[in-house]
Amino acid sequence: MSRKAHAAEPPRTPPAEPSRPRQGLATLVLHLHPRFVPERTLRFTHTFGLGGMSLVAVLLLLATGVLLLFAYEPTAGGAYESVTALRYQVPMGQFVRNVHRWGGNALVILAFLHLLRVYFTGAYRGVRRPNWIVGLALLLVAVAANFTGYLLPWDQLAFWAVTIATSMLDYLPLAGPVVQRILRGGADVGPSTLTIFYVLHIVILPVVLVLLMPAHFWLVRKAQGVVVPKREGEDDPGRGPVVPVSPNLTAREAAVALAFVAAILGFALVVNAPLEAPANPGLSPNPAKAPWYFMGFQELLVHLHPLVAVLIVPLAGVVLLLRLPRFHDATATEGVWFLSSRGRITAALGAAAGAVATLGGILLDEYVLDLPGWMPGVPALVTAGLLPVVAYAALAWALAAWLGRQRRATGEEVAQALCTALLAAFLVLTIVGAAFRGEGMALAWPWTSTSGSTGVWP
Repeated sequence: MSRKAHAAEPPRTPPAEPSRPRQGLATLVLHLHPRFVPERTLRFTHTFGLGGMSLVAVLLLLATGVLLLFAYEPTAGGAYESVTALRYQVPMGQFVRNVHRWGGNALVILAFLHLLRVYFTGAYRGVRRPNWIVGLALLLVAVAANFTGYLLPWDQLAFWAVTIATSMLDYLPLAGPVVQRILRGGADVGPSTLTIFYVLHIVILPVVLVLLMPAHFWLVRKAQGVVVPKREGEDDPGRGPVVPVSPNLTAREAAVALAFVAAILGFALVVNAPLEAPANPGLSPNPAKAPWYFMGFQELLVHLHPLVAVLIVPLAGVVLLLRLPRFHDATATEGVWFLSSRGRITAALGAAAGAVATLGGILLDEYVLDLPGWMPGVPALVTAGLLPVVAYAALAWALAAWLGRQRRATGEEVAQALCTALLAAFLVLTIVGAAFRGEGMALAWPWTSTSGSTGVWP
C-alpha cells in the first residue's frame, strides 16, 4: 500500500473505556479472586454458590435495612406503630420489610450450609485453618444480627421469643445472669432491651460483619481460591487447567446472585413478614418459644438438666468446631465430598443413627422414662444430666466401633460420621421443638395446636 493511500485512511478510534463507577466495581469484584482459577472449581455442585449467595444476602440486608431506618422508631411506644405504618401507609414499606426479614433468615441458613460445605469437602485444613475460624465467627455474627433484629417489631412474637432466648442465660453459672442483665438492660425485657438490641443490630454487628468479610475473602484468595475438587483415588490434582476468573467465574457468580435475589424478591411478594399484637409483658403465649435457630437448645431444656443443655452441650460443640482442623490433618482427601464413596455411606449411617437415637430419646423421655421419679433423692444433675450424657456417649462409641470394624471405615471417616450424627440430632431437636411442641411444651401435631404466638418462625 502506498504512503498516500495509507495517509488517506481515517484515524482509528481507540476502544471506549468503561465508566469510572463500572470500572471501579469490576476492579473490586476481580480483587476478591485470584486472576486465574482452576477449571475444576467452576462446577456448581462443588460449592453450590453458597458463599456468594451469603455475600449477596448481606448486601441486600444492608440496602433494605437503610431504607427501613427512615420509617422505624426505636422506642417501646413507637416501634410497633412504625412497623404498622410500614405495612399500611408507606409505599412499598411492607415489601421492603419482607425482603429484609426473609433475607435475614436466608443469611443464617446459607452461612450454615456454607460451613457444612467447607467441612464435608475438607476445605478447612492446612492453610485454610484461619479462615475456618473466621467463618465460624461470621456465622455467629449472622445469628446475632438476626436475633437482635427479631425484637425490633416489638410485637408478641418478638417480645416473648427474646424473653425465652435470654432466659436461657440464667442457667449459665457466674457470667450468665450478668450477661443477661447487660443484654436486657435490666432484670426483664423492656424499653432498655429494645434500645440495646437496636444499637447492636444497626451499628455494632454490621461493623463487625463488614470487618470480618474482607478478612474472609482475603484468606480465600491467599489460599488460591476454593479447594480444588479431587476425583476419588487421585493423589494430587494440582491446580489442573486454569482459566481467567473473568468471565469464567464472574459470569457464573452473577447468574447465581441474580437467581438468589429473584427468589427472595418473589418470596417477599407473596409471603408477608409476621406481625402480631403489640408486645404485652403481662400476657405470655402458650407455648412461648425462642427463635427457630435456638429451638434445639430449648428442646434440650425439656429433657436435660439446664447446666448440660445450655452450657456443656454448646461449649462442647464450640470446642469441637474449633478443634476440627487439627483432627486428622492429612490433606489427601481435600476436595472430595465426604472423603470417599465409603465416607458417603458412613456419613449417611451416622446421620440416620443420630436422628433415630434423638427421636427415640425424645419419645422415651416424654412417655416412658421418669428417672427423677424412679430415683428419689438423686440430684437432678445426675438423673437429667450425667446419665443421659453417658448413655449417648456409649451409643456414639458403639457406632464408631461398628463403623470401624464392620464398614472398615478410617478414623477420619468415623469422625465425620459422628459429626454428622450430632448434626442430625440437633436438626431433629430443632424440628421437634419448633413444629411439634404445643401448649405446656407437650408433644402435639402442628395442625392440632390451638396455641397463639409461638415465637419460632420466622
